[in-house]
Amino acid sequence: MKIKSITVSLVAPMNDHAANRGEKLLGNASSIKRRPDGRVYISGQMQRHVLFSAIERMNEDDPKGEGTYVANGDGTSTNVAIDLRSDLGGYLDTNKDDYSGRRTAPISATSAVATEVSDIGRDLLVRLKMNEDKESGRKQALATNEFSQSDLMQMSFHLDVSAVGVTKLFKYGGNEAHLSTSYQDHLADKPGERKRRVDLFLEATRSMTDYANQARNATTGEPQKVLIVLDTKMSRKASRYFSSNSATERERILAELKNRNAEYFLGDDTDANAMSVDEAYSKAFKALDVNELYNPAN
Repeated sequence: MKIKSITVSLVAPMNDHAANRGEKLLGNASSIKRRPDGRVYISGQMQRHVLFSAIERMNEDDPKGEGTYVANGDGTSTNVAIDLRSDLGGYLDTNKDDYSGRRTAPISATSAVATEVSDIGRDLLVRLKMNEDKESGRKQALATNEFSQSDLMQMSFHLDVSAVGVTKLFKYGGNEAHLSTSYQDHLADKPGERKRRVDLFLEATRSMTDYANQARNATTGEPQKVLIVLDTKMSRKASRYFSSNSATERERILAELKNRNAEYFLGDDTDANAMSVDEAYSKAFKALDVNELYNPAN
């Protein structure tokens, strides 16, 4: 099987969290982001931030990753060969005035959305002025922060395997007509590096813990349920699996994957009769080892 894309859809429980706060309401009340239907959500931007934070930690611990790094989000390079954010996260170089200054990200993410209507609470924060020195500049302050009591957050991630380490090039004629398309493989002299980057992506989807940077607690996105799809085509349809309320739709999504010879692994830590999340990931990694990653540059 040639793997052309990977979809990971998962459900993670979050309690007493404010994993992605939005605009301030009522002056000093910091509000958690929520949809009109009352369900809280975490933006796709935050999802990508947390995912790349996990990729960065794992890349630093991987001896095979020597010479590579994950650039800060505000300082992305255009060096696809060594900068994993440049490769997997894309970039836009406004100093270049043609298509070569833009790279579409192979990794895409949905927002994380609560599966049910959320119960919102508020914390009262008080800063008492203990110093009578008027020149200290610290005044007594009151503020409230919103948090969501308990949610099952559904989220999905997708990787375009064909774009990992590869840049699409276009040849134009004198009249600006598009004459041909070719591909540049930035990792041709690094055997195993494309596979390593795909492994990093998959492992990062179960290692998302950086929500605590905003929530100021141990909020985690580590999955309770997961569907991992190693697909033979570019498709994100499997990302609907956990968000669907229709058992028929879920069955037909899996049937469609079987019909096109895609491999999928469904894990559920809440069901004693089902495969565990850890087992689903283990089998997915083994399948990556024995199948081929599609490379258009070949």
